[in-house]
Amino acid sequence: MKVTLNRNAFLDELATVQRAISGKTTIPILTGVKVDLSESGLALTGSNADISIETFLSVEDENANMVIESTGSIVLQARFFNEIVRKLPESTLTLELIENNQVIISSGKALFNVNGLNSENYPHLPVIDNQNTFELSARVLNKLVSETVFSVSQHESRPILTGVHFVLENNELLAVATDSHRLSQRTITLNDVNTSFDIVVPGKSLQELSRSFKDEEEMVEISIMENQVLFKTEGMNFYSRLLEGNYPDTNRLIPTNFSTEIEFNVPELLSAIDRASLLSHEGRNNIVKLSINSEQVIIYGNSPEIGNVEEALNYLKVTGEPIDISFNPDYMKASLKSFGAIDVVIKFISPIRPFTLQPNDDEINFIQLITPVRTN
Repeated sequence: MKVTLNRNAFLDELATVQRAISGKTTIPILTGVKVDLSESGLALTGSNADISIETFLSVEDENANMVIESTGSIVLQARFFNEIVRKLPESTLTLELIENNQVIISSGKALFNVNGLNSENYPHLPVIDNQNTFELSARVLNKLVSETVFSVSQHESRPILTGVHFVLENNELLAVATDSHRLSQRTITLNDVNTSFDIVVPGKSLQELSRSFKDEEEMVEISIMENQVLFKTEGMNFYSRLLEGNYPDTNRLIPTNFSTEIEFNVPELLSAIDRASLLSHEGRNNIVKLSINSEQVIIYGNSPEIGNVEEALNYLKVTGEPIDISFNPDYMKASLKSFGAIDVVIKFISPIRPFTLQPNDDEINFIQLITPVRTN
């Protein structure tokens, strides 16, 4: 195996596959990146117990400036390999596999001789059946992830809640996440999709997937198997395991009748909660209080050690009964950020019942649910 190519183009691919490589794996070969050179180009693979990422740099890619002298494959220690390539002196580098799984990495006057591992021992990637497949743009998929993934549970005591639940039925794609204190649910309509599924994808996998796209307008082909999902773009295959078990029925958690409704501009409300939480973060109880009546709306933050803050809020309209409600400001800020710079309607039932946030645009099928904090 011997190839000369552009160092930056190679580093881009290396950075992508490294998202899947963990130093904590119990399988030593998975701390490495698999380099597989064929006549058509260079494939790199990184993997851990949850995700596997395979990228492909084509010999026809002008940015790669690739010259292939002989083909072959090897596994190289990912951390050192990346550091070496990043610090090479010239804009091009040469990789050459010699005897005993050793690889010479050269660029300009720099020459490294590093030990590799036999690629035959690297685990095979899952075989995905293309029967259960549909397409989304990377932009839409990224938006779905950003609108839901922050609500997944961080606790392994209920593993199913550490993932996002995706259901595709009758051309409607539902994405929902909850940690039992808050919930995010987004539904989008797809055109002419002749498949259906019900899967739970680990939240950590989805976060790495979102970071791996190079072009938001590229199409992503999504293929589902019994315990794996593949997100495929022109230059990348991103595999993730699926979480096993039944996701809770979250539809029954979303209330339909409310006693108080108020409409805010998201950036204004977000700024006010940010200010109120400056003091609440310093206290033992991270709580912000909202007091709503027909005359005014006031937000309060308090820390017994430091002091308190209150601010009269601007709002667009309010209807219903007066209410005082307390909540975790971090949950509220994460929820509001997912809406972007729009107006939202917040609907309340009582100080101890979950409240909802929705866009004031009925065309957007997106709902957030937050459980308030009980205070004495």
